[in-house]
Amino acid sequence: MRLSESALGGSGMASEWRTKNLRDAGIQLIDCDHRTPSAIEGGYPYIAIPQLKDGRIELGDVRRISKADYEDWTRKLKPREHDVVVVRRCSSGDSAVVPRGLECAIGQNLVVLRSDGTHISPGFLRWIVRSAEWWEQVRKFMNVGAVFNSLKCKDIPNFEVVVPPLDAQREITILLTGLDDRIVLLRQTSATLQAIAKALFKSWFVDFDPVRAKAEGRDPDGVPADVAELLPREFEDSELGATPKGWIVASLDSIAEFLNGLAMQKFPVENEAEWLPVIKIAQLRKGDTEGADRASLRVPSEYVIQDGDVLFSWSGSLEVEIWCGGVGGLNQHLFKVTSKQFPKWFYYLWTKVHLPSFRETAAHKATTMGHIQRCHLAEAKVVIPSEKLMRALSEIFAPLIQRAWECRLEARTLATLRDTLLPRLMSGKLRIPSAVSELESTS
Repeated sequence: MRLSESALGGSGMASEWRTKNLRDAGIQLIDCDHRTPSAIEGGYPYIAIPQLKDGRIELGDVRRISKADYEDWTRKLKPREHDVVVVRRCSSGDSAVVPRGLECAIGQNLVVLRSDGTHISPGFLRWIVRSAEWWEQVRKFMNVGAVFNSLKCKDIPNFEVVVPPLDAQREITILLTGLDDRIVLLRQTSATLQAIAKALFKSWFVDFDPVRAKAEGRDPDGVPADVAELLPREFEDSELGATPKGWIVASLDSIAEFLNGLAMQKFPVENEAEWLPVIKIAQLRKGDTEGADRASLRVPSEYVIQDGDVLFSWSGSLEVEIWCGGVGGLNQHLFKVTSKQFPKWFYYLWTKVHLPSFRETAAHKATTMGHIQRCHLAEAKVVIPSEKLMRALSEIFAPLIQRAWECRLEARTLATLRDTLLPRLMSGKLRIPSAVSELESTS
């Protein structure tokens, strides 16, 4: 989105905005550098660097610790709502805000910033640590090390940041947090739709639940009558064991083409104004091309990735995703998966089904980087229903996969908008009423 000139302040930063260091602005710093407690099943989350993602704490793969360790660890600090966790020992300056009600321990290499509310409202602090001024201070005070770069605890209170009046802070916080919450909701909705599609696909094509129900004289749960009529009434022997009668057993590489990427360094940038970001495994994992390498526009067209393409990393970190990170060049160690015969949902979800076994195969490779080979695609088996049933099931699966992808795409658009607004709002160059009007006009 491009903001109109009416949304920009003509006189620059408002005169009542001040630059203060964190100490004078009432920000308390609490160092969390202690021994690492032993992990247990269940228990309290122990927040480490991997849990800090896009300004939020994500608990999906968090270490858990005992109540005794939690109580010992939090004698110095019990994290509370609006506290901001900042990475000290890395060059990224990553941060995350502590949500309401989360009882957790903050791990090594992290510090917590807490506002007393006198100059900086607690909710606004999360946006200060994502501002351009903050990043300037990170670069200014970063100590370069042999293994990793780090910030010293004694330096962080000296960070100088722009501090707006409290009423302006509240307005900025409402606007940015509203956008951020919408982004999180869209990503959660996408993940939920993906989980539903994956569970339904397993029920249909791995466990054969609807066919099994019909074979036993029962109505398949949740299956429309016209679709149920297309189901076989019995099973037959196949190389996979008992499969629905008439369904074909085939290999994964027979239902889709797996195009391996190119060594993009062979296509150096020829014009600094025109280039393609290179999509590697790292870009696939994080879902965007920020900070990616660059390649020439002369990359062959079949290796140019568009939003909506299915990508499969077959080396290192094995992932399968429907790409929504923008145009880019397909690097080696990634497959672009396509099919002229079968719908996207079908070959995408079948690849997802086999992903755990592919990962297990890669993990047992005696190389520094685990991987699979094309022979493993041939060994991975799929079952194919009748053409009529495939068309009918497309009415069920295609909308789920499409909407899940659209949610991620919309989240990306809003994240770009948020990141565009952030520096202008934090510097006082963008007036909130005009910005809100501009946002409403685009909704």
